[in-house]
Amino acid sequence: MKKFIVTGGSGFIGSNLVKFLLKKNYFVINIDKLSYSANPYNLKDIGKNKNYRFFKQDINNKNKVLKILNRFKPIGIFNLAAETHVDRSIDNPEQFIKSNILGVYNLLEAINLYTKKNKKKLKLTHISTDEVYGDIEKGKRSTEEYPYNPSSPYSASKASADQLIKSYIKTYKISAVISNCCNNYGPNQFPEKLIPKLIYSIITNRPLSIYGRGKNSREWIHVKDHCEALLKIFFKGKIGESYNVGSNQNIKNIDIAKKLIQILKKKSIIIGNNVKIKFVKDRPGHDFRYALDCKKIHKQLKWKSRTNLNEGLSDTFHWYLNNRDFFTSVSKKLYDKRLGLKKK
Repeated sequence: MKKFIVTGGSGFIGSNLVKFLLKKNYFVINIDKLSYSANPYNLKDIGKNKNYRFFKQDINNKNKVLKILNRFKPIGIFNLAAETHVDRSIDNPEQFIKSNILGVYNLLEAINLYTKKNKKKLKLTHISTDEVYGDIEKGKRSTEEYPYNPSSPYSASKASADQLIKSYIKTYKISAVISNCCNNYGPNQFPEKLIPKLIYSIITNRPLSIYGRGKNSREWIHVKDHCEALLKIFFKGKIGESYNVGSNQNIKNIDIAKKLIQILKKKSIIIGNNVKIKFVKDRPGHDFRYALDCKKIHKQLKWKSRTNLNEGLSDTFHWYLNNRDFFTSVSKKLYDKRLGLKKK
């Protein structure tokens, strides 16, 4: 049975990828240090699957990672171990440097040591972000050759990791590919992110807080589509290449809130009196628009996203509605009433 390692497998995208790979009959090893955004709840339905192993471990500990590699001898690694929230990177950049740059460095070192010792190729699929390209002018979309122009400590740390991986590919002949994905949504997403935050506010009859005037535009993809793209990139992606993973579905933040309200109305779900859009002070360095050009993955790997945004949002809303205990599985102090910078 072919084996994969998923780092950060207890987080949002990671847990969805773990379950996706298990359904495809792969053996999955999850390495996660269980930081604030990781949640054992995300994998509770796996139970005691004989094809799953979990290790509470930080990828910064290269010796422990190397030990796991030597024990299981996987064919590949999907690296999703990262700090992800822009607001938190503004609050505390140091943690993002440690996890997103030093963590990737130590993972690369472990892979390099493993491949030299075992004389085996081990392919790394590193999951990056569209935010490394920075603010994209209206009417344009960033290709894989687009210059990096990160705006936040988060996106800068991810850009640094991308470049570090490229250097290891060239210098040490590491087998690796990079995916730069747009905003994900779907089940098990940490509640401080936009869509689950809005859904939580709706469920608890609170205002829908939106930065600025809500005109910032993002491209959205359902996490199940992303998982399918990642497996395609692993098997078909060319070593040393980057692949943009997007849906070509751009929408303003305020329109996401409006779509969620429309979902309730169509389903005749009662909306609380306090569920109204509320604009709050914008965060520092807030990019206005991200937009990916995905022609490369469409043409070379024959992959396209399949989930319609309206249908995906409806399914996502109902998942949270039917899994309200997900919110109680996360300490409220980690996400409730949290917007932008911490108070000084």
